[in-house]
Amino acid sequence: MERSASLHDALLTRFPAQAPYAVSLAYKVRFYLHLNAREAMHLLELRTTPQGHPAYRVVGQHMHRLIADQAGHHAVAEAMRFVDHSPEPSLERLEAERRAEVRRQTR
Repeated sequence: MERSASLHDALLTRFPAQAPYAVSLAYKVRFYLHLNAREAMHLLELRTTPQGHPAYRVVGQHMHRLIADQAGHHAVAEAMRFVDHSPEPSLERLEAERRAEVRRQTR
């Protein structure tokens, strides 16, 4: 990221329109996510499951804590009963695959 920023700065004076294309795609990416309570519940309960991607799980767990603590919406956060705050599993899909195998064998 530092090399990307240096290249941007070097090009900025001579090529101001082209300089932003020199940075990495992940450089200072910012976005705004606006959710109502129903959307937040759906997103967080889905993305914090043990089968979820570890990066999504961490972000979802953090968002859930912020809804309760920083935003002060304790009742909304408590209504999200299926948000999983368990530690990150090492083999995310293993249990789901085991259950699916048992179902396949019992047919």
